[in-house]
Amino acid sequence: MGLIRLRVKELAKEKGWTLKEVSERSGITYSTVRSYAHSPSLATVDYTALRKLARVFDLAIDDIVEVLEE
Repeated sequence: MGLIRLRVKELAKEKGWTLKEVSERSGITYSTVRSYAHSPSLATVDYTALRKLARVFDLAIDDIVEVLEE
């Protein structure tokens, strides 16, 4: 199974937002945003959350996902 990392922490920093602000702007619970931001690798991610994050950062999903292992 492949592993990915979400670039939530870096993207929030670029925008000058806290993770709490990312949560509020995206409609994703803070605990989920925090988990995505602090996890070095993930095997599964909620697709709806990916879409919301991409929308809030005004990026394509591919731009917020870093493939670590296929």
